[in-house]
Amino acid sequence: MGKHGSAHIVWDWNGTLFHDNDAIIGATNAASAELGLAPITLEQYRALYCVPVPKFYQRLMGRLPTEAEWEVMDEIFHRYYAEHRGRCALADGATELLAGWRSAGRSQSLLSMYAHDELVPLVRGFGIEPHFLRVEGRVGPSGGSKAEHMVRHLRQLADVEPGRTVVIGDAADDAVAAGAVGAKAVLYTGGSHGRASLEEVGVPVVDSLAEAVEEAERLVA
Repeated sequence: MGKHGSAHIVWDWNGTLFHDNDAIIGATNAASAELGLAPITLEQYRALYCVPVPKFYQRLMGRLPTEAEWEVMDEIFHRYYAEHRGRCALADGATELLAGWRSAGRSQSLLSMYAHDELVPLVRGFGIEPHFLRVEGRVGPSGGSKAEHMVRHLRQLADVEPGRTVVIGDAADDAVAAGAVGAKAVLYTGGSHGRASLEEVGVPVVDSLAEAVEEAERLVA
């Protein structure tokens, strides 16, 4: 894997490879309840979600949360999520797609904004870690964009060319991160964004991970 000039996929985790919508919505509602906000549905979440995350809460609240409010909400969100993520599974076909891409002699890595120390054992527990050149989560405060992390991520992957790289994720920010390094992007409707908001980004939008991989192959053909 990782041969010079070969196609490379950078996978997102939450809402893409990891089908954790129920835990995400539950954690969001738990955090929002701290400020007296009404619970929202998955459809409402997909219509409102954006990065940086405090702006998402601004859409819910009508104002940005204060620094103190954000710290409390962030802590509640991650505590609830950690308690409920164990009920979640990989997205349909994810394991087979990862194995197939690898067996074809292509490389792939995983970059997530989920905390690195919690991400790695979770990925390892599903038995898919060997498929990736690198598994990398967020180190530092939560809530920001993936773009700066993507720059560092690709720099650490030897012989991976940005122009032959496709980022597969479920959020507009994944396409922003791809653009920051000169990579291409494919966005998947199974996670945090609805199709309408994803299509505004101007990159291919698909409804399954199998379609995402097919589109990635086309983009780097």
